[in-house]
Amino acid sequence: MDQSRLADATRALRHMFIRDLVLPASIGVYPHEHQARQRVRINLDLAIEDDSGQTMSRPAIGRDELDRVVDYEAIVIAVRALVAGGHVQLVETLAERLAELCLMPPKVRIARVRVEKLDVFPDAFSAGIEVERRR
Repeated sequence: MDQSRLADATRALRHMFIRDLVLPASIGVYPHEHQARQRVRINLDLAIEDDSGQTMSRPAIGRDELDRVVDYEAIVIAVRALVAGGHVQLVETLAERLAELCLMPPKVRIARVRVEKLDVFPDAFSAGIEVERRR
């Protein structure tokens, strides 16, 4: 079994994701990085516990209500607030804080977070880090 899969019927996990969220961030160790915000791209991949008794032979169909799932809008709002919350020196620190935030809802078992600084090098698309944390 591939333990890196976030959606997995045998472990009753769903894969929730947020793709290419681009935000202005106060980030960096150099003096010029303290003076102006930089664009960062954030990608989140979360393994969420399925609450409806899913088995490999029967797909989960539960109540069609928001309170039975992890609300991705709430995650995005919290991410925006965290990024806007003040200067961070290291992209690694921001990724760790985002992973911690993503693991706050009890149903989240695994959080993979990728943070990319988009304007670091003129000859590179991005530079960044990816972390994975488990409950």
